[in-house]
Amino acid sequence: MPGLDSRLLYTLLVLLVAGERLAELAVSRRNERRLRARGAVEAGAGHFPAMAALHAAWLAACPLEVWLLDRPFLPPLAAAAALALVLTMALRYWVIATLGDRWCTRVLVPPGEPPIAAGPYRWLRHPNYLAVAVEVFALPLIHTAWLTAAVLGSANLAILAVRIRAEDRALAGAGTTSAPRP
Repeated sequence: MPGLDSRLLYTLLVLLVAGERLAELAVSRRNERRLRARGAVEAGAGHFPAMAALHAAWLAACPLEVWLLDRPFLPPLAAAAALALVLTMALRYWVIATLGDRWCTRVLVPPGEPPIAAGPYRWLRHPNYLAVAVEVFALPLIHTAWLTAAVLGSANLAILAVRIRAEDRALAGAGTTSAPRP
């Protein structure tokens, strides 16, 4: 399309990712209700507002940096980052499909249920967190929003470290030894 600005296309991509995340939140809320009805109790709730705020800021910062700081579109970087984004989304959807109604955005461990050891959990302890960590770096780099990638990607790693510790403690308290949820 002649004359179509790469910044506009990038903004549309970010909006698509945001829409996908909103759809995931609807699934998460439904699954959260089901988990709580089965007796699951939330662990590590204190970090959740910071994590949610960081992800909202990330989605806003991606196009803002591109537009306000006039970031260039570099096709080789965009191709590599887009490939990473697609792979992370595929991994996250594999996690969601594997966990079924046990997947949600909060740390909820249903009592008495064995840990999930299928799908990506056969090889990785926290595959969803790997996917999200890479995604938070990859999406901004599609249009060289390197400040967003560096600052919010690093902040996301710090929050994920807190979350993983909280989840591992919750799983240990439930008598499990591997991660049954994202």
